[in-house]
Amino acid sequence: MRSYVCEFIGTALLLAIVAGSGIMGETLGAGNAAVALLGNSIATGAGLYVLIELLGPISGAHFNPVVTFMFWKLGNLKLKKMLGYWACQFTGAITGILLTHLMFSLPIIQESSQVRTGVGIWASEFISTLILLSVIRIGDQEAKDRVPMLVALTVTAGYWFTSSTFFANPAVALARSFTNTFVGISPNDVLGFVLFEVLAATVIVILFCRSITSLHKDKIP
Repeated sequence: MRSYVCEFIGTALLLAIVAGSGIMGETLGAGNAAVALLGNSIATGAGLYVLIELLGPISGAHFNPVVTFMFWKLGNLKLKKMLGYWACQFTGAITGILLTHLMFSLPIIQESSQVRTGVGIWASEFISTLILLSVIRIGDQEAKDRVPMLVALTVTAGYWFTSSTFFANPAVALARSFTNTFVGISPNDVLGFVLFEVLAATVIVILFCRSITSLHKDKIP
């Protein structure tokens, strides 16, 4: 139960950080999108580091359905736990958005009008998810104690070098359709994001599963 609670709270806090820093950045930046994105990316990276560092030992600090899917396919989670994590991640993400609206005295229920679609955006989400999952998997194997820092820095950089601003998370994509603020995404565009995030996760799982199979074969005398 502790791990499910951590996934819910961690994902909720992550979305509150993403949305809240976006609102604050846009407000203080007086319409300067670069200033808003700078504040948004720094706050997200810093918050993500803290969340992974504190909650990682309890739940693994996935906060992301495709991360959970990858660890399930690699044999680190049972199906029941994966489904439980998914429920906590999606509900937690939406809760984080609603709490942010409450904190900033905005209408609680919103629908984003921010258009994020097109081949470039979809390719960006595919690449973003490939990068994020690779960093997590390789870091988990080769530099386990530095995973929080590696993931936080990857996401911070991803805000700036990808056209989609590095969602790489189906729960994040869905939740951000419920906010008509700086970080929003139109509900009509969510499916495209999710499809390419899942496609990237499938590619990563196939690659890593093959690597594991090859390694086991090499060890057979």
